[in-house]
Amino acid sequence: MNTSMMVAVVLLPIIGGALIPLLPFKTRRQMMIYVESLVLLNSVLVLSLLFAQPEGDFTLFRFTGNLSVSFRLDGLGTLFAGLVSVLWPLATLYSFEYMKHEEHEKIFFMFYVMTFGITLGIALAEDIVTMYFFYEMLSLVTVPLVMHTLTKEAVRASRTYLYYSLGGAAFAFIGMIFILIYGTTSEFVPGGVLDTAKIGDRTNLLLLIYVLCFCGFSVKAAMWPFSSWLPKAGVAPTPVTALLHAVAVVKAGAFTVMRVTYYSFGTELLRGTWAQDIVLGLTIVTIVYGCSRALKETHIKRRLAWSTVSNLSYILFGAALMTPLGLVGAMCHMVCHAVMKICSFFCAGAVIYKTERNYVHELNGFGRKMPKVFTIFTISGLALMGVPGLCGFISKWNLAKAAVASENPLAYVGIAALLVSALLTAIYMMSITVRAFFPGKDFDYSAISDVEDPNWMMILPLVIFAAAIVVMGVHSQPLMELLESVAAAMNTAVLMN
Repeated sequence: MNTSMMVAVVLLPIIGGALIPLLPFKTRRQMMIYVESLVLLNSVLVLSLLFAQPEGDFTLFRFTGNLSVSFRLDGLGTLFAGLVSVLWPLATLYSFEYMKHEEHEKIFFMFYVMTFGITLGIALAEDIVTMYFFYEMLSLVTVPLVMHTLTKEAVRASRTYLYYSLGGAAFAFIGMIFILIYGTTSEFVPGGVLDTAKIGDRTNLLLLIYVLCFCGFSVKAAMWPFSSWLPKAGVAPTPVTALLHAVAVVKAGAFTVMRVTYYSFGTELLRGTWAQDIVLGLTIVTIVYGCSRALKETHIKRRLAWSTVSNLSYILFGAALMTPLGLVGAMCHMVCHAVMKICSFFCAGAVIYKTERNYVHELNGFGRKMPKVFTIFTISGLALMGVPGLCGFISKWNLAKAAVASENPLAYVGIAALLVSALLTAIYMMSITVRAFFPGKDFDYSAISDVEDPNWMMILPLVIFAAAIVVMGVHSQPLMELLESVAAAMNTAVLMN
């Protein structure tokens, strides 16, 4: 397949989304058909591109010298692009029902669709300049989604998100500059691109820059102490929060961390240094901190947001192990968490949409009135806990296995953090399920007589997500083979160097 297709799948949603407010749709149904068709078409094109695996790159335009916006497909990019392309059409279908009573729908779907293309730009970026370019664009295009309702709380949340994003981008920019100066190329190369002859006696300086770069890109992954923006962003409509918490923004943060660690700085420089200890320590703290905050939180979406904070650092923890097995664990949890968390968020969104209840203590008895939603929510909760037979167990197992194999003392502390997190996750997720299905003998169901499951546009994506959680849990071999092939290419490059 022609390499120009990589540009097409990036630009099609950006241009097609930008046209939504300009097109003269006579009915809402026409707009829905246009949006879903656009997203589905682009997803099909991406998946065909991934199966064809075109060789070579494509330069969209060149700034100056070796600075350009260029695209190339490799194993890690294939994983992220595939994940995004599978989830986006389902998220869009769900959003049609959720947003039908909201104002400014055309503006909402304009940014929603454009975000699809920009996220693919990050996934398919050939070099750190291109990735940074789309990383910044992702911040700008998602801010209007966070502030969509234009309430004071939404505006404040969007400002917080923007400030954190711009601050993180500034640190990431420093890392990019040092890669351009001390690297042999700006492109992503398995094993890293730093030139030891150029580095000389500046190793500690490069390690400091790596820590700054790691923290900068980790802002979007909500790593402590940069995590407070994510729960605040929960004021946005649920399709947006699911987008932020499961698919685009936070996974872009984790993806960029993996890129700079394994493909730019290189693990040979980093592993066993004080820089690795710092980033490992931050991820371990975040794992426990996030689930502890989730346990205390009574607002449904904010509880799930703090859960996301914790789970994202599972991915960062795997990346910070700086081993092929660590990379496998990080990629595995990136995929599994995306499915588990979008499922749980969409369940919460269905409850809020149908009942306007936002707090955990208001959910008593809902399980019998919304059996489909709460059964699926329970499946996602069990998966997040790491129950065997579901995909969450597979990713946590791979992370724990990588931690043991690394023989890093801090990695053993990380295993303890994973166990603590599993316990706290069981409490804050299953307490919702218990309230919903077992409200007590004297509970008055007539008080919630108007509560019911939503229509098929919300239920169908939930059923597909729940099925994916189970299928990946009992038949994970195809996914693991893909992840191991990416790690094997990394290991081969390191050995050759």
